[in-house]
Amino acid sequence: MPASPSTARAINDRLALRLLQQEGPLTAGQLKTMTGLSRPTVADLVERLQGSGLIQVVGEAGAERRGPNARVYGIVADRAHLAALDVRTRSVTVVVADLLGVILAEASLPIGSDTGTELVVEQAVALLEGTAKQAGAAGLHSVGIGAPGLIDPATGELRDTSGLPAWHRSLVAALQERLAARVLVENETNLAAVAEQRLGAARDRDTFVLLWLGHGVGAALFLDGRLRRGASGGAGEIGFLPVPGTAGIPSAVDCERGFHSLAGSAAICVLAAGYGIEGAHDREPAAAGPVRAAVAAGRDDFLDALAERLVLGVAAVASVLDPGCVVLGGEVGHAGGAVLAAKVESRLVGLCPLPTEVRAGRLGGSAVLSGALLTAREAAQDDLFAPGA
Repeated sequence: MPASPSTARAINDRLALRLLQQEGPLTAGQLKTMTGLSRPTVADLVERLQGSGLIQVVGEAGAERRGPNARVYGIVADRAHLAALDVRTRSVTVVVADLLGVILAEASLPIGSDTGTELVVEQAVALLEGTAKQAGAAGLHSVGIGAPGLIDPATGELRDTSGLPAWHRSLVAALQERLAARVLVENETNLAAVAEQRLGAARDRDTFVLLWLGHGVGAALFLDGRLRRGASGGAGEIGFLPVPGTAGIPSAVDCERGFHSLAGSAAICVLAAGYGIEGAHDREPAAAGPVRAAVAAGRDDFLDALAERLVLGVAAVASVLDPGCVVLGGEVGHAGGAVLAAKVESRLVGLCPLPTEVRAGRLGGSAVLSGALLTAREAAQDDLFAPGA
């Protein structure tokens, strides 16, 4: 059954908005070519979208062309403001952006280990409010939050996880309660995978695994173009993986004898110290400094030893999921770069029968914030670009 006129208009409007979001400002003629719609239909949708305040004239195509078709139309970026938070063990980072994802303001807040939960929550909320004010945002439409720990797939809430600060859950709950904006929380590793797939090392991949190498370790599964969270939201808890070379085996409540004890930041720092390698520890995780220093100095002895550890987790993931590609993400993966990725890949050939490329993440620790902003942006656009919005 053919679509009704109103449904057809809504579909055309949404198509045009998506093109303007993806391609940038376009003329009516370019919209006609890209959509395949007739000139009168494009003229009507441009008029509707202007009237709704979603697009505006941002320039002209050229002096040799005058008239309506020479006008260049773009999305009204300040129609909605977005925020993203990267919630770490010892810090909170906030960015505020417009509807096109252009960052307008950003700020960070260090969190002391002895700071009380209530104080941390108030400071973090104030940080978000202050950053939004600095960006000139009267209100926020959507807020994306990246946090360590598991997200309950049934409720979308951050679950109570042992080993993480109590203020994490309190902060997420406070933001959801106090803000008029839509608040979306997601596991930090999953958001990093979204960012690497959209903006970074996995842009050409619909199926890959991101191995997060930061303060701790984790994995995010991107299979057939979709992020897979698992039945309980815990897919990718690779830190609990039993592997050789540890002091024992992990338990359900303690990953210290699992893969985490080989590939976590503290373990890598100990390994580096054994090779006499130090690096600047001015940002978390501390292991990024020694790894970066080792790459710069060509210290293959340490990097080979680190690759021998990392390949144990990579081989397990590759053998079970056959992703074809594993991205070494997080600050440590980024610090190791192509050198460390190549060393891991060369060892993987001898452990896994399935061909698997190993790449270095391009976004490092910033991937979490980028992924959170992408999530908030898509939520806002889905709302504002929806039929009848």
